[in-house]
Amino acid sequence: MGNVIDNIVKVWTNYSHLFMQGLGVTIALSIVTVIMGSIFGFLLMLLRRSRFNIFRFRPLNFIAAAYIEIIRGTPMLLQLYFFYFLLPEMVPFLDLSKLTCCLVAMCVNSAAYVSEVFRSGIEAVDKGQTEAARSLGLSSRQTMIHVVLPQAVKNVLPALCNEFIMMIKDTSLASTFFVGELMSVYRTVSGILFLTIEPLIIVGIIYFIVTFVLSKCVRLLEMKLTVA
Repeated sequence: MGNVIDNIVKVWTNYSHLFMQGLGVTIALSIVTVIMGSIFGFLLMLLRRSRFNIFRFRPLNFIAAAYIEIIRGTPMLLQLYFFYFLLPEMVPFLDLSKLTCCLVAMCVNSAAYVSEVFRSGIEAVDKGQTEAARSLGLSSRQTMIHVVLPQAVKNVLPALCNEFIMMIKDTSLASTFFVGELMSVYRTVSGILFLTIEPLIIVGIIYFIVTFVLSKCVRLLEMKLTVA
């Protein structure tokens, strides 16, 4: 056990900069994924709910629903492989990097889950609020923007923060393609030193610290929103 601890200290001393770079890539991937996933997820929610369908084209409801079910019904790793190999063939005129392909796959995945977050958050708003707004002469769109969404934020915001925490862990799947996040750094360091357990423990500790701190922050946010 003492030898393992000594090796952990040595690995961290010599390669801490690589682990920190990997953490930076992991967090950056997670932030971009959740932001883009939130944008597309909100649009999906609008398309799926017929009364908020801005295009007034009902088949879009079916397409949005099918998209969500397919993405939620298949593993994220499969989606990463799919976009990694297919996306460069679909847009050959663009020189897409491995990181870009993986990022697109993660955004597509996140959008399906975030759309359900928005849907549940909106449905949690008392229907009496909507009826009152409509009785005052507000249109469906005005009711959505000025009445429903502001109240739904309290329900949606903590869930989006939890999605960010989950995405930090899910980015480890992208290590299959060596995109530079934490697990890719683990595989690099492990290959250099021919050590398995020690770099893995370091990566595990980093993941735990980051997700633990963020989870506590989300809990505080939930408490403040509940009080408010």
